[in-house]
Amino acid sequence: MSETVIVVIEDDTNIADLVDLYLRREGYRVLLHSDGEAGIAAVATHGARLVLLDIGLGGGIDGFEVCRRLRASGNSLGVIMLTARDDEIDRVLGLELGADDYVTKPFSPRELAARVKALLRRSESSARHDAPAVHDIGDLRVDLGRREATLAGEAVPLAAREFDLLAHLVQNRGLALSRRQLLDGVWGPGWIGDERTVDVHVRQLRKKLGDSFALTTVWGVGYRLD
Repeated sequence: MSETVIVVIEDDTNIADLVDLYLRREGYRVLLHSDGEAGIAAVATHGARLVLLDIGLGGGIDGFEVCRRLRASGNSLGVIMLTARDDEIDRVLGLELGADDYVTKPFSPRELAARVKALLRRSESSARHDAPAVHDIGDLRVDLGRREATLAGEAVPLAAREFDLLAHLVQNRGLALSRRQLLDGVWGPGWIGDERTVDVHVRQLRKKLGDSFALTTVWGVGYRLD
């Protein structure tokens, strides 16, 4: 079985080395880069499954721009942002650009490793989900096995967590799901964070999928895919 490759884009060598140590202990192949451009190139060259990305990269492009470029390339790798900034506007911006999770410094390396495993596990679980593997909703086709969404035949670039959320809604079509149920089903029951994370990802799906995404807001409850 090939190694799972994780690219760490972090210009603080102390943090990068600590993350490297803990992730290698978990059996991952870790590639360290302090520069955004080099990190993007490494993702493509080595077929990375996940990126740990510092927002405040010194010089060159910042983490937000790296995330935007990674998503523009159409890949579905996981992205976890690392940052010393805890402002809500930064968290929302990161999520809107396609980040799957957001970890504020200082953080526990063990917790970070757990979040990495949870994100990778969720992606693998979604890919292995039982039939039907392909769901058609109007012009929208969701292929769970290929982890691909197409709109009128054109591929729609989705972040890993965006696809996981879409897949979960498709698999529970017609049911009203609360934000907590969506968090448990997509992020995992052990996930700790703001329930509004769901709203940010829903907003991104609506933006990318348009009217073909027949998602109804059930006031006081959550969302229902019709």
